[in-house]
Amino acid sequence: MIGALFFGWLAERYGRMPAMIWSIALFAVMSLACAQAWDYNSLLVFRFIQGIGLGGEVPIAATYISEIARARGRGRFVLLYELIFPVGIVAAALVGRWLVPTYGWQAMFYVGALPAVLALVLRILLPESPRWLASRGRMQESDAAMLQIEREVEKAAGKPLPPPSQIAAPPPQRASLSDLFGPHYLKRTLVLWVIWFSAYYINYGLTVWLPSLYTRVLKMPLAEALTYNMYGTIAGLFGAFLCAMLIDMVGRKLWIMACFFIGAIPLAWLWSTGVTSAQQLLIAAAIMQMTIGSICLAVYVYSPESYPTRARAIAVSTSTAWLRMASIIAPLIVGSLVAGRGLGAVFAMFAVVAVIAGVIVAIFAEETKERVLEEISP
Repeated sequence: MIGALFFGWLAERYGRMPAMIWSIALFAVMSLACAQAWDYNSLLVFRFIQGIGLGGEVPIAATYISEIARARGRGRFVLLYELIFPVGIVAAALVGRWLVPTYGWQAMFYVGALPAVLALVLRILLPESPRWLASRGRMQESDAAMLQIEREVEKAAGKPLPPPSQIAAPPPQRASLSDLFGPHYLKRTLVLWVIWFSAYYINYGLTVWLPSLYTRVLKMPLAEALTYNMYGTIAGLFGAFLCAMLIDMVGRKLWIMACFFIGAIPLAWLWSTGVTSAQQLLIAAAIMQMTIGSICLAVYVYSPESYPTRARAIAVSTSTAWLRMASIIAPLIVGSLVAGRGLGAVFAMFAVVAVIAGVIVAIFAEETKERVLEEISP
């Protein structure tokens, strides 16, 4: 959460590329430090600082990609990038399963330092966001960055680009709180915060506890429980891929609303019948991870589209702070409810959260698909 807010501010003041490079570098360097940790407390401190880098990189990267993507197909373009995130989690689990028993836990942190190489060459490979440069009045640099992108696209396509459409862009101006809480943006901000918090509250609350539910409630062996949990993760990947392929056709609002409502169904089912078998929990978890899990990615498309360039990075970073808050609160509440009121109360709570969020999106959310960013957010 600290990283998201700090690097969001950095990205607005000094540009998207410096913020991305420094956040990746911080994450990678602290990964090396974690590998050298000598006790629990030192590892805790190094991991805390490493989290600042990770918290900054994810929303800034989503902001940058949104700003260089064309309006048509922007959802698929951004989500295919976001899809790398759950793929990376699965890959890390598979690599760790082999690497840690063979070479020790420090080996995973050495692998985590490899992005430092990317940070060194990122500025050479990618230009600064032309939109950010233009918003700061640096038109000559913006034109140069745009020309670099156009050359790469023409080279890849093997033909010249069509003439650009003319869009009336607002004059350069400084960001202010009105870009998040003013009359034009307040409703968007509140709706996005509800989406971020609700989706990740449900997702983290359940996925963190699922292995324990399999082993402690259903008395499954640990290896079998982890296998069932992996099936749910794969279902989540499939849902994310469907989201990437369909969100430009369906639209952001309809997809997010429908996934909240559909995701509430298996939660209500578990609440009404109780957990009777591992297969029942697996089916419910898979549906939930396909639907609610896809919202966790779709909101990375929807949020950057909802704000002007001058405040886009800090707005998205502030929104992701609710993700961090949800990831902190949800597992604690689930543990407390399981101990105090039983498992049914957990599923009832998550079903209610999903329905309320779906209703809020249905009533208040705006559609942004295939619209130029400057048209959506003046």
